Amino acid sequence: MPQNLCACGAPLLASYDLALAAVRMTQEELRRRGPSLWRYAEVMPGAAESAVSLGEGWTPLLYAQRLGEALGAAKLFIKDESPNPTGTFKARGLAVAVTRAKELGLKKLAIPTAGNAGSALAAYASRAGLEAYVLMPRDAPAANQLECRLYGAELILVDGLIGDCARLLSERKDKEGWFEVTTLKEPYRVEGKKTLGYEIFEQLGWRLPDALLYPTGGGVGLIGMWKAFAEMEEMGWIGPERPRMIAVQTTGCAPIVRAFQMRATTSEPWPNPKTLAAGLRVPKALGDFLILDALYRSDGAAIAVEDEELLAEMREAAEKEGLFLCPEGAATVAAARKLLANRFLKSDAAVVLCNTGTGLKYLDVVRSAARA
Repeated sequence: MPQNLCACGAPLLASYDLALAAVRMTQEELRRRGPSLWRYAEVMPGAAESAVSLGEGWTPLLYAQRLGEALGAAKLFIKDESPNPTGTFKARGLAVAVTRAKELGLKKLAIPTAGNAGSALAAYASRAGLEAYVLMPRDAPAANQLECRLYGAELILVDGLIGDCARLLSERKDKEGWFEVTTLKEPYRVEGKKTLGYEIFEQLGWRLPDALLYPTGGGVGLIGMWKAFAEMEEMGWIGPERPRMIAVQTTGCAPIVRAFQMRATTSEPWPNPKTLAAGLRVPKALGDFLILDALYRSDGAAIAVEDEELLAEMREAAEKEGLFLCPEGAATVAAARKLLANRFLKSDAAVVLCNTGTGLKYLDVVRSAARA
């Protein structure tokens, strides 16, 4: 039956017969499969043949030579999520969540969002013939608001932040008959996000990078990739080695960075969060304990950058590589620059930056910042 959290209040995570998956999901077999996240069917929930799909996943891993030279990195790669449906990595998680929701007979799905997850839910719910209810801060990017309306979702604008949206959803969901697909409050969005880890591993020639920088708001992608690496080890694909997992936030909203600096196992809510990167404006992540555990166990880091720095890196990546990064993705470039300069990252390390979406969805944000 559909379920949000464990009875203990913790997130639920899916598990699989990994011994069987290891037999079926060989290198040779994967080479024959289509270029989507559903290629990893043995470690995915639901049936791939009945997937609610818009062609998500198998996005490019780009060698960024010129940008790497500017940063001092010989092996810099960008996992570019902008080709996904709705233009961001949120398509991965919502494709899987909506697929399972349809299989389970759910009709009304609701989500609190900083912007992009709402757009993705609206698109996939439309594809599946389900109702979508999107609760979004009133100052979320205009592109996200327009998308939700065009896809036919009911858009509910809230005066406040994503946490205020979540509280309103919680108050209304029983009366409205909504099933909540909030980050980590259902088991399947993380399963879609974990395919980032499988793809990076394949695209690097069945090797893991030395370091992986991830823009961290809710942090589900980082949690998902960490889960993927554990599954790979159990299937015998890798040993105990892991990339150094690096959470990137901005100085205007950095609860994970502060918790990491204190060597805490959970974070405290960030007061009055302000940042141009809407996806990073998350005062407290539900899965903060999972994020921090991955950082500690991988000898990783958490680092915050200024909004001005990420804006500068948006221009740098565009000029050097022809990539219009989203602000969240550009934050990883700024973070990599700092970590290479202070030698936390070695110049010859294989470093992957996650660009979680296209900058084209932030034109109003970037334009306003340029005028300031």
